[in-house]
Amino acid sequence: MIPREMVLDRHWLLGVARREREALGRTIQYTDPDAWENASPWHGRPIIEVLYHLAATEIAAAEVWGGETTAEIDEHRKTVGDEDATAEGFTLWAVARRGEQSPVQTAREWGRAADLLLDRATATSADDWRERMLPWFGGELRAGYFLQYRVSQWWLHGQDILEGGGLELRSEHDPTFVVNDFAVRLIPYALSLAGEDLGARVVRVELDTVGGGVWTQPTEPGPPPSDDAPADVVIRGRGLWFALLASGRVDPDVAMYEGLVNVGGDVRAGETILRNLRVYP
Repeated sequence: MIPREMVLDRHWLLGVARREREALGRTIQYTDPDAWENASPWHGRPIIEVLYHLAATEIAAAEVWGGETTAEIDEHRKTVGDEDATAEGFTLWAVARRGEQSPVQTAREWGRAADLLLDRATATSADDWRERMLPWFGGELRAGYFLQYRVSQWWLHGQDILEGGGLELRSEHDPTFVVNDFAVRLIPYALSLAGEDLGARVVRVELDTVGGGVWTQPTEPGPPPSDDAPADVVIRGRGLWFALLASGRVDPDVAMYEGLVNVGGDVRAGETILRNLRVYP
């Protein structure tokens, strides 16, 4: 199960999600039609494949929230078997199946699913927001975390499309904060997936400017320590760079060498944490 106790405020996150959905819609709209085959400088794949991925996962996310059958995920599972069904494998399968589908058709597919997801999230009660568990590839997510995950994906892949389309990256506090908050919350989960056992440590993350904030997070699953708990590891940096690092768009060793992020306290543990950050379950 992913991650710790307190989810972000429901009304605030719903507002951020609505704005980020519109922002990604504008990014798609303003991308030059001839740029969709451009490779993203970050991962080398054509940015049209990013849009294919968004459409497939958004449809599935809306179905999950609605308690419906996840048609494409189930079809993928039939082709590979339950044991081998992963988020990465589903992405490759869903992208390949869309083939030469046009950006306009795919954008409409994504937009309808995103709107349905937001409608269903908005109709969710405060109790369900905190307690309802939704199934996904990495395990179950609380409803509030599930929407935070989707907003993180919209921000991340919006940056992919902007970069590949030759447009400037978006630098806005709220969605970048959502990404950073999710990355910090996922630290215990990310370390466990990587097979890294740092013991019971306390990490303090202090980020400034866009996406900035302060978090106190344990390295093992469990309730968060108090804000004034002594930290074994301190990570400092700029919010935007931390978000790009956590999403795999910046090499952590380069970020540390350039001083974009700095580690204090147990440096070795801090470097291990930075090398294993993630923003997806």
